[in-house]
Amino acid sequence: MTSFAPDSLVLNRKLPLWYQVSQSLRASILGRPPEASLRLPTEEQLAQHYGVSVLTMRQALKELEEEGLISRHRRRGTFIEPGARRGAPRRLLGSIDAIVAQQSGERTTILDHGPEPVPGELTEYFPDAAEVVVYRRLRCDGDTGEPTNWAENALHPDVAAGLDITDLERWPMTKVLRDSLGVRISRITDTVEARLADPRTAELLRVPLLSPILHYTGVTYDDSGRVVDVARIRYRGDRFSFSVTLDAAD
Repeated sequence: MTSFAPDSLVLNRKLPLWYQVSQSLRASILGRPPEASLRLPTEEQLAQHYGVSVLTMRQALKELEEEGLISRHRRRGTFIEPGARRGAPRRLLGSIDAIVAQQSGERTTILDHGPEPVPGELTEYFPDAAEVVVYRRLRCDGDTGEPTNWAENALHPDVAAGLDITDLERWPMTKVLRDSLGVRISRITDTVEARLADPRTAELLRVPLLSPILHYTGVTYDDSGRVVDVARIRYRGDRFSFSVTLDAAD
């Protein structure tokens, strides 16, 4: 393998393998450290790494090439585009790696974090807890520095006890929960709605007060059915699109 080492992936046989691989590799590319090599391993090495066929790997790479994240050169190899960033809306087929990929690739600043009483609107999710640990982060475009969204994550205290705050400067919360804390995520429910920017959102996102924003709520459950995280993210309406494709089963 080259010095760029993609993350590992546990495949879900209910979803297309090429799709899962493309989303996992996409998250690794967008979340890579600055010093990482731009050269990807060969198709054969990547296929072995993910445990898929070379044909499946080729299809996954084609998806990333069409998005502009990588370029492929005959006899030279496959390379990450230096300015790789999110492009068109992506298909969301129910993969946790798709959620991670959607959240990767932005510069993150930790605004504050610490224990707080459970907010009234979240009591239904944390019935056994008097407090949650809240993490607030501002995300900005990696190239322009322009703010794109700000997030509040309310974690169950038992889960937050093992969290390293520096992980949140590099990775989305979903990835930290799964890969750093070992949470066995069973499902995530997503809600997206239109709202008007409140004073704090307007200030952080540099938009006029009461301008349209998109408000995302994501509730993450572990394999026992317990809620471990409730994410509330405010997106600038001019910088975010939400696209879901539902494919009919064969």
